[in-house]
Amino acid sequence: MWDKSGYFNPDNLPKENPADATPGEPPRFSQPFSIVLPPPNVTGTLHTGHALMLVVEDIMIRYERMRGKRTLWLPGTDHAAIATQSKVEGIIYKEEGKRRHDLGREELLRR
Repeated sequence: MWDKSGYFNPDNLPKENPADATPGEPPRFSQPFSIVLPPPNVTGTLHTGHALMLVVEDIMIRYERMRGKRTLWLPGTDHAAIATQSKVEGIIYKEEGKRRHDLGREELLRR
C-alpha cells in the first residue's frame, strides 16, 4: 500500500503551497531537506541511544515534509567508515590472524 501510493517518494509533493504560505511566496518545497541515516554501528553494542537517534531523525524528516519541503531520509550511509574498518580489521586479525592485505579489498568489504 505505502509503496504504491508513492508516499515516500521525495518528488511526490503537494500541488499547492502549505496552508501558512504567503501569497506570491515561492513554494517551500523548492528547498530540499535530507538526513543521512548511518547503518548500525559495528564498533559497539546497540543500545537505547541508537533508537532515540532514529526517533529524532524520523520526527525531523516528517516535520519538514509536512512543511512542504522535498525530503529524503537516506539509509545506510556510513559516517564513520575509518573507525568501522579498523574495528572489523581488528576482529579478523584476532580471530584469523589475517590483515586486510591478506584478504584483499573485495573480501574485506564483504565482511
